[in-house]
Amino acid sequence: AVAETITNNVRSKIIKEHLNDPAYYDKMSSLLDEIIADLRAKRIDYEKYLKRIAELAKKVQAGKADDTPEQLKTPGQLALYNNLKPYLAENKKPGTSEVPNATYMGIMPDPVLNLALKIDVAVKEKRPDGWRGIQAREQIIKSALYGILHDKSEVERIFLIIKQQREY
Repeated sequence: AVAETITNNVRSKIIKEHLNDPAYYDKMSSLLDEIIADLRAKRIDYEKYLKRIAELAKKVQAGKADDTPEQLKTPGQLALYNNLKPYLAENKKPGTSEVPNATYMGIMPDPVLNLALKIDVAVKEKRPDGWRGIQAREQIIKSALYGILHDKSEVERIFLIIKQQREY
């Protein structure tokens, strides 16, 4: 019963935060499923289960992975970073490490970090006051995103994540 309660609490937090950072919380949900499967298949004992679930709960509560770059200071920046990884993985030019539109001030070697910070700055500079729910104002932000991403479907996907962030 205790294991069920702990699992349910962690799952509840993951579900609650999922819209804020879908990529990160999908990963946390997969880890939770893996831990539960290991316990049910008796690959781990109850003590190991409790240790693993405690580690996962800390990660879920923190909202960021251990290897997250220190330049990411806000939840919005973290969400952008986590959710741009798959986009950049798909959009690298074959045979190179080049990623389109991923240069931010030309000083950081991580293209995902560069792009996340570039989008963060663009949204903060371009967003009008009270933009949520007003289509014309939302279009201003989408236009800024399109200027960076050049991909309508990716603009829509990232916009939904930005819309969930309180800092924007």
